[in-house]
Amino acid sequence: MRKNRPKNLDLATVKFPITATASILHRVSGIIVFIALAIFLSLLSCSLSSQPDFYRVVGYFDNFLIEFVMWGCLTGLAYHAVFGVRHMIQDLGFWEEMDTASLSAKVGFIVTAVLSLLAGVLVW
Repeated sequence: MRKNRPKNLDLATVKFPITATASILHRVSGIIVFIALAIFLSLLSCSLSSQPDFYRVVGYFDNFLIEFVMWGCLTGLAYHAVFGVRHMIQDLGFWEEMDTASLSAKVGFIVTAVLSLLAGVLVW
Protein backbone atom coordinates (compact mmCIF):
# COMPACT_ATOMS: atom_id res chain seq x y z
CA MET A 1 0.00 0.00 0.00
CA ARG A 2 1.55 3.29 -1.12
CA LYS A 3 0.92 6.46 0.75
CA ASN A 4 0.73 9.54 -1.44
CA ARG A 5 1.66 12.11 1.10
CA PRO A 6 3.84 15.13 0.49
CA LYS A 7 7.46 14.82 1.46
CA ASN A 8 9.55 17.79 2.44
CA LEU A 9 13.21 16.90 2.16
CA ASP A 10 14.51 20.46 2.51
CA LEU A 11 15.49 20.66 6.18
CA ALA A 12 16.07 24.41 5.92
CA THR A 13 12.32 24.95 5.59
CA VAL A 14 11.32 22.79 8.57
CA LYS A 15 10.05 24.89 11.49
CA PHE A 16 10.64 23.23 14.84
CA PRO A 17 8.53 24.19 17.85
CA ILE A 18 10.40 26.09 20.56
CA THR A 19 10.30 23.03 22.82
CA ALA A 20 12.13 20.93 20.21
CA THR A 21 14.71 23.67 19.70
CA ALA A 22 15.25 23.89 23.47
CA SER A 23 15.71 20.13 23.72
CA ILE A 24 18.17 19.96 20.82
CA LEU A 25 20.17 22.89 22.20
CA HIS A 26 20.23 21.20 25.61
CA ARG A 27 22.00 18.24 24.02
CA VAL A 28 24.42 20.53 22.20
CA SER A 29 25.15 22.40 25.43
CA GLY A 30 25.89 19.06 27.09
CA ILE A 31 28.63 18.47 24.52
CA ILE A 32 29.94 22.00 25.12
CA VAL A 33 30.00 21.40 28.88
CA PHE A 34 31.85 18.11 28.38
CA ILE A 35 34.53 19.85 26.29
CA ALA A 36 34.62 22.81 28.70
CA LEU A 37 35.28 20.43 31.58
CA ALA A 38 38.50 19.31 29.89
CA ILE A 39 39.52 22.94 29.31
CA PHE A 40 38.76 24.00 32.89
CA LEU A 41 40.52 20.98 34.43
CA SER A 42 43.63 21.44 32.31
CA LEU A 43 43.80 25.15 33.25
CA LEU A 44 43.30 24.26 36.91
CA SER A 45 45.99 21.59 36.80
CA CYS A 46 48.43 23.94 35.13
CA SER A 47 47.69 26.80 37.52
CA LEU A 48 48.19 24.62 40.60
CA SER A 49 51.50 23.11 39.53
CA SER A 50 53.70 26.14 40.31
CA GLN A 51 53.58 29.90 40.79
CA PRO A 52 55.05 30.72 37.34
CA ASP A 53 52.51 28.39 35.72
CA PHE A 54 49.75 30.17 37.63
CA TYR A 55 50.85 33.52 36.22
CA ARG A 56 51.08 31.95 32.76
CA VAL A 57 47.46 30.80 33.03
CA VAL A 58 46.43 34.26 34.27
CA GLY A 59 48.21 35.72 31.25
CA TYR A 60 46.07 33.59 28.93
CA PHE A 61 43.08 35.72 29.88
CA ASP A 62 44.60 38.79 28.24
CA ASN A 63 43.76 37.20 24.88
CA PHE A 64 40.29 38.02 23.51
CA LEU A 65 39.91 34.59 21.89
CA ILE A 66 40.54 32.81 25.20
CA GLU A 67 38.08 35.11 26.97
CA PHE A 68 35.50 34.43 24.25
CA VAL A 69 35.96 30.66 24.62
CA MET A 70 35.58 30.97 28.40
CA TRP A 71 32.42 33.04 27.94
CA GLY A 72 31.07 30.42 25.54
CA CYS A 73 31.84 27.64 28.01
CA LEU A 74 30.12 29.50 30.85
CA THR A 75 27.12 30.25 28.65
CA GLY A 76 26.86 26.58 27.65
CA LEU A 77 27.06 25.59 31.31
CA ALA A 78 24.34 28.09 32.25
CA TYR A 79 22.07 26.87 29.43
CA HIS A 80 22.60 23.25 30.35
CA ALA A 81 21.89 23.93 34.03
CA VAL A 82 18.73 25.99 33.38
CA PHE A 83 17.24 23.56 30.90
CA GLY A 84 18.37 20.58 32.96
CA VAL A 85 16.22 21.90 35.82
CA ARG A 86 13.39 22.44 33.32
CA HIS A 87 13.68 18.81 32.12
CA MET A 88 13.70 17.52 35.71
CA ILE A 89 10.55 19.51 36.47
CA GLN A 90 8.95 18.00 33.37
CA ASP A 91 9.99 14.54 34.56
CA LEU A 92 8.00 15.21 37.73
CA GLY A 93 4.89 15.67 35.59
CA PHE A 94 4.70 19.45 35.35
CA TRP A 95 4.90 21.68 32.24
CA GLU A 96 4.10 18.78 29.92
CA GLU A 97 1.31 20.45 27.95
CA MET A 98 2.40 22.36 24.86
CA ASP A 99 1.44 25.82 26.14
CA THR A 100 3.20 25.47 29.51
CA ALA A 101 6.19 23.71 27.91
CA SER A 102 6.54 26.57 25.41
CA LEU A 103 6.29 29.15 28.19
CA SER A 104 8.91 27.36 30.29
CA ALA A 105 11.23 27.19 27.27
CA LYS A 106 10.82 30.93 26.65
CA VAL A 107 11.50 31.69 30.32
CA GLY A 108 14.53 29.38 30.17
CA PHE A 109 15.90 31.27 27.17
CA ILE A 110 15.46 34.58 29.01
CA VAL A 111 17.13 33.27 32.18
CA THR A 112 20.00 31.89 30.11
CA ALA A 113 20.42 35.23 28.31
CA VAL A 114 20.66 37.03 31.67
CA LEU A 115 23.19 34.48 32.97
CA SER A 116 25.15 34.81 29.74
CA LEU A 117 25.34 38.58 30.18
CA LEU A 118 26.51 38.08 33.77
CA ALA A 119 29.16 35.62 32.55
CA GLY A 120 30.29 38.23 30.03
CA VAL A 121 30.68 40.77 32.82
CA LEU A 122 32.60 38.20 34.86
CA VAL A 123 34.96 37.28 32.02
CA TRP A 124 35.53 40.77 30.65
